[in-house]
Amino acid sequence: MDFELLFVYLRTSMEIINKKKEITENQKQIAVFAKALGHPVRVAILELLNSEACCFHGDMANELPIAKSTLSQHLNELKKAGLIQGDITPPSVKYCINRDNYALAKALFHKLLS
Repeated sequence: MDFELLFVYLRTSMEIINKKKEITENQKQIAVFAKALGHPVRVAILELLNSEACCFHGDMANELPIAKSTLSQHLNELKKAGLIQGDITPPSVKYCINRDNYALAKALFHKLLS
């Protein structure tokens, strides 16, 4: 076996590996937001919340064509992504847009799609 050729191959391979780009925090954040927006009901929830200062869970259930339990699952996904926030005062739960993260999502998607 020619060790010199092996060395050149290994060195070239390492150079290629080292040139690979890392996934950025912005790319990771866009993926989190995109996953949260990956269902039309969640988009409808955001549109509804964006048109109101805040909205109660029961009111949203009356406006959207889904069961309350399904609505809760979608709200949890949006909350987990940081796009909305909730104020839990039993027996009611009030949700609103997380304005800081909403602005971040808007800026990141604008940059991505420009």
